Amino acid sequence: MGAPGKPLDRRTPFFTGMLAAAGVVVTVAVVEVVLAASDALLLIGIAFFLAVGLEPVTARLARRMPRALATVIVVVTGLAVLGGTVAAAAVPLADQAAQLQNGAPRYLTLLRDHSTLLGQANETFGLEAAVRSVRLTDVAESLAGLLADAVIVVVLASYFVADFPRIRAALYRLAPRSRRPRVILIGDAVFRKVGAYLVGNVVVSLIAGAATFAWLWAFGVPYSLVLAVLVAVLDLVPVAGSVAAGAGTSLIAFTESVPVGLATVGFFVVYRLVEDYVLLPKVVGRAVRIPALVTVVAVLLGFELLGVVGAFVAVPVAAAVLLVVREVAVHRLDRA
Repeated sequence: MGAPGKPLDRRTPFFTGMLAAAGVVVTVAVVEVVLAASDALLLIGIAFFLAVGLEPVTARLARRMPRALATVIVVVTGLAVLGGTVAAAAVPLADQAAQLQNGAPRYLTLLRDHSTLLGQANETFGLEAAVRSVRLTDVAESLAGLLADAVIVVVLASYFVADFPRIRAALYRLAPRSRRPRVILIGDAVFRKVGAYLVGNVVVSLIAGAATFAWLWAFGVPYSLVLAVLVAVLDLVPVAGSVAAGAGTSLIAFTESVPVGLATVGFFVVYRLVEDYVLLPKVVGRAVRIPALVTVVAVLLGFELLGVVGAFVAVPVAAAVLLVVREVAVHRLDRA
């Protein structure tokens, strides 16, 4: 059949153009898949972050028992504590929520009174229009979706916790063998930062809720338990969450009296300083300490990209990025 011809030159413009076009098509396809699965990927990311936070406790238990049993104990204990807390607070929360609903006409009158602080805030921020735009059906659907997402996150986090050593080893094997020891050191430091922040942030938020409840109950501010739970939840979001919780709680305190409202504002300002300079360094430690400017920028970018979840994970992600930049990029620049 004749002598074979020369092999095709893969460096010809034709092959180069084909490879470039194929790369563009693959990139667009990957982006489309990521956008289509963004909700599922967000749940997976939350579950992985929770698994990283639970890993230190699970690893300690796994030294004395099988990993699967340690995972079951950690997950069941966490769910039991959460369920017990919700059950214990359900009755007073329901009573105070009913009181809040019965007192809605009074607050509506204060909102429409331009001489009151709530009335002035209503003129500035449009509070009444925002409240009226909320529909009970939308709230019910959101709560049902949130409950379903919470179940998915718990299941995924359980699997991540059970297989975390293998997942970590698989991630490290993606690095070249010559650089793997350094990648392992940096990766373990990142996991420690994320775990320390998640656990510490939850503890600090519980302290914020307890301190708020004690303060509001001592001064007779209505709906103290509901407001304390709101403060504890919003305090999970760095900077912005605690500011929003303090502002909303102070507005309710002003309905009791102006001195109580001013005292509540002062309480949140003092507590903000105590949390930043006493609680966080003691509870979280120095492992996750990053500059204040970086914290604010990270929270803003995280909230813009992923909403409340993005703001919650922004600080540990920023701490991890700073660690990688310092150990990789800055290290190479110093040697150049």
